[in-house]
Amino acid sequence: MKKYTSTLLLTGLLMFATNSFAHSDAFHDAKQASKLKLENLMSTPLEGAKGTEVIVSRVSIPPNTTLPTHWHPGEEFAYVIDGSAVLWQKGKKDIPVKKGETIKVPLKQIHTAKTQGEGVVLLVFRVHEQGQPERVKAD
Repeated sequence: MKKYTSTLLLTGLLMFATNSFAHSDAFHDAKQASKLKLENLMSTPLEGAKGTEVIVSRVSIPPNTTLPTHWHPGEEFAYVIDGSAVLWQKGKKDIPVKKGETIKVPLKQIHTAKTQGEGVVLLVFRVHEQGQPERVKAD
C-alpha cells in the first residue's frame, strides 16, 4: 500500500510540475511546451540527514524553449545527457552547458534553463527538505 501511495504521489507531482511549466506564460509556442518532459525516476529519504530527501529526474527541454523562472527548496545538480542549454541564474553570469557536462544550482537560487537550436536532456538530482514543493515559480 505504501509503495502504491508513493507512486500516486510521484505521478501527481510529475503532472503538476509538467502542467505548471507547460502552461506558463514563458512558453510562446504551445507545440514546444507540449514537448517538455519531466520524469521523476526516484524520490527517497537521504539516510543520515533526517528530514532530507533526494529526487532524481530526467528532464527533456525542446529546442528554442525557456522554462519559467523558479527555485528549489534545496540544491540541484544536473548532468547533460544530450544536447545543450544555458543556465540563467538571477544576479549571475549565464552558464552554457553541453553533453557530458555537469552544473549545480544553489539552494533557493532563482534560475531557468534556456535552449536554442537544439534541445537538452538532463539527469537532475535535487537534495532538499522533505515535504517541500519540488519547485516554486518565481515572480
